[in-house]
Amino acid sequence: MNTKIRSTTIIGVRHRGKVAMAGDGQVTFGEMAFKQKAVKVREFKVANNKVLGGFAGAAADALTLFEKFEQKLEQYEGDLKRATVELAKDWRMDKMLRHLDAMLVVMNKNHSFIIAGDGNVIEPDGSIVSIGSGGGFAQAAATALLGSKQLSAKNIAEKSLKIAADLCIYTNDSISVLEIS
Repeated sequence: MNTKIRSTTIIGVRHRGKVAMAGDGQVTFGEMAFKQKAVKVREFKVANNKVLGGFAGAAADALTLFEKFEQKLEQYEGDLKRATVELAKDWRMDKMLRHLDAMLVVMNKNHSFIIAGDGNVIEPDGSIVSIGSGGGFAQAAATALLGSKQLSAKNIAEKSLKIAADLCIYTNDSISVLEIS
């Protein structure tokens, strides 16, 4: 699997009791941008548990993984940690799934996870999680903005992604933002 996912940026922020996730809208193929307003973030509602998810990589592959993730969430009654680990196991072991080229980030009010097809499940230490080519830029911006008393999680996610869009050629400023309490 190609661990250097280009062509998107997803940022998730947990701040002041809320969780927000933002994704840019650019879809590229090689060096060409084909679409500017794709939606790469999604909300899952299972067993009174709200979870945000975002993807980087091949869109069709990521949408397939989102479906599998939602099934796991339902199977484990909204338990994000268990659903994440089980998805990663299936992704790595299944003959068809293991060829899917994407990364996922999922989060709720308590946990954040990055899931990759090589079996890696990473739970970042802090309240910020990011993936994609502009992820480092967005995470640095969010870290700086996190100290603001005026900004909400949603504001931080959106402003961070705008900064990443100014720096990363694979990230645009057509941003989708979701927030849960």
